[in-house]
Amino acid sequence: MNMALGALLGTVFVLFSVSLASEGLYHSENPEKPGFIIEATEEASAEGTKAEAPAIPVAELMAKADPAKGEQLFKKCASCHSTEKGAGNKVGPNLFGVVGRPIAHVADFGYSTAMKNFAEGGKQVWDWEHLNGFLTAPKKYIKGTAMGFAGDKKDQERADIMAYLNSKSDTPLAPPAK
Repeated sequence: MNMALGALLGTVFVLFSVSLASEGLYHSENPEKPGFIIEATEEASAEGTKAEAPAIPVAELMAKADPAKGEQLFKKCASCHSTEKGAGNKVGPNLFGVVGRPIAHVADFGYSTAMKNFAEGGKQVWDWEHLNGFLTAPKKYIKGTAMGFAGDKKDQERADIMAYLNSKSDTPLAPPAK
């Protein structure tokens, strides 16, 4: 037993001595000045407030919108949202009849606090402007939303998706007038 304990203590002593010696030989100091600095600024804004909508007027976008193209583009959304009447929610709420509907309105879906605040208790609706802004950059448009989609920066694609969503309704809205 003494020999085993002696071997263990001897091994620990050798490892500790080697560690101290290597630290003395290969010690590296932190540089005085970092190689590069990453500066990131965040816009100061309260949770649930909306950002600026895209610059191109929605009426111009919707004038050339194609629901058939929007249906193809919506496939990337279909993993989280359904658009069929009576279909249940997925990760996101069912979007049947979303255009013109009050924001955060699906009763059996758990919306984020930011979305509920933005909806103002049903006063805000998914009109063309809100849809366009939200689809451009959801997390910028409604700060704190749980929507994981980064957004679609392509104007025509957004218009096509909005036209498709509008077609998935019992009473589609008229496109916005110029």
